[in-house]
Order: sequence, then C-alpha cells, then structure tokens
Amino acid sequence: MSEVKLAIATAIAAAFGFVIALLWRDVIIGYLQLAGLWYEGGFDTVNGALISTVVVIVITVICIFGILYISKWGGLKKE
Repeated sequence: MSEVKLAIATAIAAAFGFVIALLWRDVIIGYLQLAGLWYEGGFDTVNGALISTVVVIVITVICIFGILYISKWGGLKKE
C-alpha cells in the first residue's frame, strides 16, 4: 500500500509543479508582450500584469504547501 501512496503523491506533486510552470509561463509571455517582444496574448496594461503577478505568486505559495503536504502524506523523504 505504501508504494501506491508514493506513486499517488508523486503524481499529485508533479501536477502541482505543472500548474505552477504554466501559470508563470503566461505571466512571462504577458511581460514580453508589454515590452513589444511577443505578438499574441499577454497583458494590455501594466496594472493587469502586476495583478496577474500577485495572483500567480499566491497560487504558487498555495501549490508549494500542497506539494509539501502531499509529500508528507505519501511518505516522500529527502535524501
């Protein structure tokens, strides 16, 4: 049973990491569009970019706590 918990915990932690990566990708593309280095998507104003950055930081912190919790639940240990 512990191997199943370990596999589930690893998959969920990877999913949290994937969510974080996709959110930050959108923010980076938004800033590139504001700078004129990207031509589709992005932010229209600096305020939109700043609000999105704050929201992504909050979601990143929540996901990190989720990763820590699920890692503890699944029995993942530091090596």
